[in-house]
Amino acid sequence: MTRARIAIVGAAETTRLGKIPELSQTGLHADAALNALADCGLTLRDVDGIATAGHDAAEIAQYLGITPTWLDGTSVGGCSFIAHVRHAAAAIEAGLCRTVLITHGESGRSGHRGHRPIFPAMQQQEFETPYGVTLPPTRFTLPVARKMAKDGLTEEQLAAVAVAQRDWASKHPRAGFRDPIGIDDVLGSRMIAWPFRLLMCCLVSDGGGALVLTSAERAKDFPTKPVYLRGTGGESAEGPMVSQMEDFTSSRAFRTSGRLAFESAGITHADVDHLMIYDAFAHLPIYGLEDLGFVGRGEGGAFIAEGHTRPGGRLPMNTNGGGLSYAHSGMYGMFALQEGVRQVRGTSPAQAGEVKVSVVHGVGGMFSAAATAVLTSEAQW
Repeated sequence: MTRARIAIVGAAETTRLGKIPELSQTGLHADAALNALADCGLTLRDVDGIATAGHDAAEIAQYLGITPTWLDGTSVGGCSFIAHVRHAAAAIEAGLCRTVLITHGESGRSGHRGHRPIFPAMQQQEFETPYGVTLPPTRFTLPVARKMAKDGLTEEQLAAVAVAQRDWASKHPRAGFRDPIGIDDVLGSRMIAWPFRLLMCCLVSDGGGALVLTSAERAKDFPTKPVYLRGTGGESAEGPMVSQMEDFTSSRAFRTSGRLAFESAGITHADVDHLMIYDAFAHLPIYGLEDLGFVGRGEGGAFIAEGHTRPGGRLPMNTNGGGLSYAHSGMYGMFALQEGVRQVRGTSPAQAGEVKVSVVHGVGGMFSAAATAVLTSEAQW
């Protein structure tokens, strides 16, 4: 019998999502942090570990009045917060701190940015940007075009991702887009960069979220239902240039991160009740399903188009609506974690039945990095 060692006891997003012009990026961090602490009945005085990405972690600590004994500023893109969960768990187990606060705040829509993420990397600026490959839609077109040619992925299947996730978003009062859409609506939306049309691309939002982690043995002392970490999770990186991927139809970082997470958690795919896969663009859930081993190579697009990830399907995925319909501030990983926590707690507006195991998987940059966490409601297994 294995007993959980680390638990998430506090989880909350910013008070509002969408357009929040009155708050700076630092203010968004603080709003999310205070909400997460209130969720579990703690105060800032109880925190001795802090982590964030896309912002100076020391500045957030100073702004909140925290003098940490452990600090993590890992910033590898939108999956950074999922990696922080892994790092925080290791720090707590090592005795470096007792209570970790992971914060995210980003003024993606209003543009009140005190700092920016580390992108673009120097290699991108030297070897890709001069050729006009600049913003994410233009970088992601290369692997997707190859996947369409090699694996038979179709525009209709890409559109089905947006349709499935809008179904889930319609159940979430806080989702940025809630009106139902169909395949024709997606394919009829404005072209951004082939094959990506507007509704295949993420929202641009202000907002953020925060998590509070501590040892599992302390979890019973909190008013909230604890969400336990199963295993250590996984993380990996392939490099900053999408043009230099080993295989355009599959992410090496995805495969490595997912394998490590499943092995450390001691689970099989049949054990997974709920799945969150970072979806800045419609192709990412397809890659995630395949690279994490839920379906075979080239089968992800059809799996979603057949309705298996929609409400009532056998693998509920991206149940908040994802970055395509819920919110996307620029780095989405925190929002995926928040929905994973809600599903395990049984509090999501789009609850997918009883969720004992939720897998949360994220991408950083343009297939640059990846991180995977396994969340569970069970203290031992």
